[in-house]
Amino acid sequence: MKTSYKKKLFFSFLVIFFLFATGVVLFEQSREKEYKTQAMEEKLDAYAGLVDAVLTRRHSPDSLSTLLTLFPPYVRLSVIDGRGWVIYDNVIKNISGMENHAERPEIVSARKNRKGRCIRTSSSNEQEYLYYAKRFDDYYVRVALPYDVQVQNFLKSGNLFLYYIIILFGITLFIIHYASGRFSESIRKLRDFAGLMENGDWKVESIPLSALHAPFPEDELGEIGRKIAQNYQRLETSGKEIRLEREKLLQHIHSSEEGICFFSADKTVEFYNGLFIHYLNTIVDGADSHPDVLFSDSSFEKATVFLAGRDRQDTHFEMKVEKQGKTFAIRVNVFDNGGFEIVINDITRQEKTRLLKQEMTGNITHELRTPVTAIRGCLETVLEHSLDAGKERYFIQKAYRQVLSLSELIQDMGLITKIENAPHSFRLEPVELAELLEELKIDLEIPLHEKNIRMEWTVGAEIVVTGNRNLLYSIFRNLTDNVIRYAGTDIRILIRKYSEDKLFYYFSYADNGAGVPGEHLNRLFERFYRVNEGRTRDTGGSGLGLSIVRNAILFHRGTVTAKNRAAGGLEFLFKLPRARKDF
Repeated sequence: MKTSYKKKLFFSFLVIFFLFATGVVLFEQSREKEYKTQAMEEKLDAYAGLVDAVLTRRHSPDSLSTLLTLFPPYVRLSVIDGRGWVIYDNVIKNISGMENHAERPEIVSARKNRKGRCIRTSSSNEQEYLYYAKRFDDYYVRVALPYDVQVQNFLKSGNLFLYYIIILFGITLFIIHYASGRFSESIRKLRDFAGLMENGDWKVESIPLSALHAPFPEDELGEIGRKIAQNYQRLETSGKEIRLEREKLLQHIHSSEEGICFFSADKTVEFYNGLFIHYLNTIVDGADSHPDVLFSDSSFEKATVFLAGRDRQDTHFEMKVEKQGKTFAIRVNVFDNGGFEIVINDITRQEKTRLLKQEMTGNITHELRTPVTAIRGCLETVLEHSLDAGKERYFIQKAYRQVLSLSELIQDMGLITKIENAPHSFRLEPVELAELLEELKIDLEIPLHEKNIRMEWTVGAEIVVTGNRNLLYSIFRNLTDNVIRYAGTDIRILIRKYSEDKLFYYFSYADNGAGVPGEHLNRLFERFYRVNEGRTRDTGGSGLGLSIVRNAILFHRGTVTAKNRAAGGLEFLFKLPRARKDF
């Protein structure tokens, strides 16, 4: 059940006043008890002083008997020497059997502070006393009062102040209850009015302005309620039009993933979304750019020139801006009332895609031109010249090799496209890498033997990865083809697993061949990229081998990097996923 504001207010004040009153009572009682304790100590101190005066004058504890007639009969008087032995006690006659009092709490306190007090039970007669001890030159005077009801009542604080606080507490509760009721009534009426406005049940436009004063009390909250009602009446007249315009604006913004900012005819900012500021801060120097800054920034100069010198018929303008490695399309749309919107869209990905397609087209054209030209030349030679059987076979074989190169290029391009556009078509299964490497070594036995290349691995039969067998084969096949073509002769290839975790195995594929210059390492995996264009032409290859390696490893959720080894040669570091238990 929801607690009312009146109860919350009442209980809040109640708790605050209760804590305050409790603190005052405890403090007063503590102070009163302290005053009474001090008064009793002063009285006992006076007794101790009289005892010291007598001892100083007569030098004998026996002379205290006369002094005791002046003390109340219930007072117990003891004289203790500096070593803690009792030399006089008016209650215990046989003091020789008493224990040493050096460690009694009141004596220990008197030894340190000259005075000491303690309430405890005497070990001599099993009676509870209020002890007061005072240290003099070489002895202690201890005065004790039986800690009975009389002493306890004397030390107990009075209840008059407590009764006063209780009466004041009751009066305050009544005042708090009355004040919280008045305050809560104002809050309730203001809440009810706000609820009617929110639900649309109270049509302010149908009620005279004078009637708006009636529901609210004559206090500050009532005045606030009347002001709210008056403002609500004024806002209702234009609310529908504003809501319609807002709906159109929100619909436009929510249907677009672009940065949008609306300006009035005098270039005053009316509204913008967060994406607009995000793009603007990327284009303009400064992390807290306001939309106004675009009218003074050189990146938007063409747009500002268009807005300043446009004809009435010119309502649309587009431009591109490149900043921070990104490309943005900027569009200006002018409305009939002279206001306008500026739309910023990040087209970096589209531009990269367009440039990549353009580059791909150029690369493919370039790669196809050489073998096609060679095939055409060979066939023209055979067709247009009378050649003997040996020459004719030579040109036909040369054309055939170029056809194989074209076939390899088309096959590699198809594989990359399939990896990127249809990864779901590759079936995953557990693959034992040692078996796959053995198969690869058999397939490349001839070219490996021709260049005296030793292919070794330390990958055992227990290393099983989850992946597509054909793609995993293509990774190691293309890496090995790369060594055969470019590393040289008398080469050693070493494949090893150098680390692992719960999800991946980490592999190294290294050779001790020629390596590549350092400036080419970051581009080795680009399509058709060649460290040495002429050398690649001589050794063959589609120029897509390492690009296939990268795409195949990415397909398996891995990563790959290349580096030159300190001892010479090239090393590829990559990771592949461990076989899952569900296979």
